Amino acid sequence: MSWQSRDAMQPYLIPQPGIRVSLAELIEMRHRVREVQLFSTPSRRSPLIGLHHSKLRGRGVDFDQVRVYQAGDDVRSIDWRVTARTQEPHTKLFHEERERPIFILVEQSRRLFFGSGLMFKSVLAAQAAALIGWAALIHNDRVGGLVFGDNEHYEIKPRRSKQSLLQLLNRLVRINQSLHTEIAADRDAFGIALRRAREVLRPGSLAVVLCDERALSDAAEQQLSLLSRHCDLLLLPLSDPLDHALPAAGLLRFAERGAQLELDTLDPQLRQTYRAQGEERAARWELLAQKLRVPLMPLSTQREMVEQLREYLNAQRPVKQK
Repeated sequence: MSWQSRDAMQPYLIPQPGIRVSLAELIEMRHRVREVQLFSTPSRRSPLIGLHHSKLRGRGVDFDQVRVYQAGDDVRSIDWRVTARTQEPHTKLFHEERERPIFILVEQSRRLFFGSGLMFKSVLAAQAAALIGWAALIHNDRVGGLVFGDNEHYEIKPRRSKQSLLQLLNRLVRINQSLHTEIAADRDAFGIALRRAREVLRPGSLAVVLCDERALSDAAEQQLSLLSRHCDLLLLPLSDPLDHALPAAGLLRFAERGAQLELDTLDPQLRQTYRAQGEERAARWELLAQKLRVPLMPLSTQREMVEQLREYLNAQRPVKQK
């Protein structure tokens, strides 16, 4: 609807803070990775247990086998027990834990081209995708993703490459800057993206889902359930305060493609119904996350994105016993 945009007449390629993103802005997100403990390090453990190959914990090494010592083997790896028992030097062999690709599904559709808070929902999605992408790359993981909108999908294979991530971010920016309120909405864009993710993601991958809170249809819920059978999930539905409560603005007129709608936002029954619908959407995400046993981190345009993520992670961090 026409009320969803503050800049319908603005040039698409001119980044406007909070309304559109630039590549420079998404590149700068790499400097904020240290503010959010998404992945564990040897000295700090992330509270996001249940994700990634090591539950979002740092990789290590796994014991593989013991064999007879060979010239060039690290003496620190000698298995002294086996050596003593066999009277012949033996070496422990290890292999590095296999990393799991991180695949970011990020929506850039017309329904996200809206915001009454600090930014549009489309900007919030782009910022979060960039932060997670940089965090994965800095953690030496392979990262890729799929940017989906109303009329296009762009996919990039997970790689441990800065250039690969930049390609994903560049496409994200291009789609973001082309958004406007006259785009024909594709109601099944989210479902198509999820089906594609199921086709390309190998078992054990981590799928990070950034989409509109309103996107959770019956079909999408089924696709997420199927995806969770062989992939880890991190769900980040996006919303705006006006998705949950109508403004007390009196009579409002909405126009879209020749159709008009009038709403009396002061009508108590209308306000209650609207609020209840918003609560139902949020509750549906919570029930799905509980059912699939996956983390849920709803993000709002009302507050700064990194601050919200930090609060979620701190809330999940176990309290130290005194």
